Amino acid sequence: MSTSMSSTSASSQLNKTLCAHYLSLPQGGLCQVTYVWIDGSGEGLRSKTRTMESEPCDVEDVPEWIFDGSSTSQAESTKSDMLLVPVRMFRDPFALDPNKLVLCEVLKYDREPADTNLRHACNKIMEKVKDFHPWFGMEQEYTLLGVDGHPYAWPTKGYPKPQGPYYCGVGADRAFGRDIVDCHYKACLYAGIKISGSNAEVMPSQWEFQVGPCEGIEIADHLWMARFLLHRVCEDFGVIATLDPKPMVGNWNGAGCHTNFSTETTRAEGGLEHIETAIEKLRLHHAEHIGVSDPHGGQDNQRRLTGFHETSKIHEFSAGVANRTASIRIPLQVDLDKRGYLEDRRPAANCDPYAVTAAIARTCLLVEEEEADILTDLEINELE
Repeated sequence: MSTSMSSTSASSQLNKTLCAHYLSLPQGGLCQVTYVWIDGSGEGLRSKTRTMESEPCDVEDVPEWIFDGSSTSQAESTKSDMLLVPVRMFRDPFALDPNKLVLCEVLKYDREPADTNLRHACNKIMEKVKDFHPWFGMEQEYTLLGVDGHPYAWPTKGYPKPQGPYYCGVGADRAFGRDIVDCHYKACLYAGIKISGSNAEVMPSQWEFQVGPCEGIEIADHLWMARFLLHRVCEDFGVIATLDPKPMVGNWNGAGCHTNFSTETTRAEGGLEHIETAIEKLRLHHAEHIGVSDPHGGQDNQRRLTGFHETSKIHEFSAGVANRTASIRIPLQVDLDKRGYLEDRRPAANCDPYAVTAAIARTCLLVEEEEADILTDLEINELE
């Protein structure tokens, strides 16, 4: 590998010691609350901060707020006021206690859900299936880039050594950016995000963290906030975390967001039979699930789901035990125990977890009559 010089941001070169002095100043009993929301791209995150007179005890204590939707591709200038409705609160690992981060739904001026507010519909579906106690775990892969868009620590000319030594690798010639990964992990733990692990991935400078298991809507809330923390940590280090499903063409792995799913029934003795039933339902709705596997109707995922690099072919549904080239994998231990969960390997790294988990819950847990009713009620036929 030739000598590389990764491009980092100008802001990361600012005096962090000086910054720490100001951040440590007392607040006089006041609380900073940072509102976080999904913008009009369905992928990007935005945030802004306000002062509250005291520390909120619960998300219900945090008031709604307004922002300019015309500047986030969510509204026209003539009707640009959009509402931020807090839905889940976390501790702030940057400003520290008593300060908070709040994840928000976005509503239009008439209080209808914004176009990229898929949480609204997802939450109604999760309420509909709550008696099944659906658990989800999501494996978020991402790639570190310099601000010039070149993979972090890759040679400026040429390529790193071929894939092989990097997955779960240890050593300066195998693991690139571990400081970022470790800081993000600790930030998630501090915030109260249900992060369950992390590891280096197959492509150099590619990493993964896992969130869950969580029940119902909680998984997507926690994953979105974990993504926000990832971008903020990377901002401090002066690099970029991209969720592009195939950031590098050629013989390099893409990036997915494998989604693990189970119910009370699949986790019980003899649950494998119910897992197999769910897989057959997923088979019948394969095209629909590909359509929600990324924010662009599956177009991004076409570059990733090729049948190579541990992926299935995008237009062919498959399932198998311990098979990482299948659409749906049954883990080996699940097959041995005859109960547990399935892994949907189709979602891309940049998927909206609200869309992915809602589609899985709808397909696997709602009978046809209920499915038709809820699609009418929620006006989410675009997910079909």
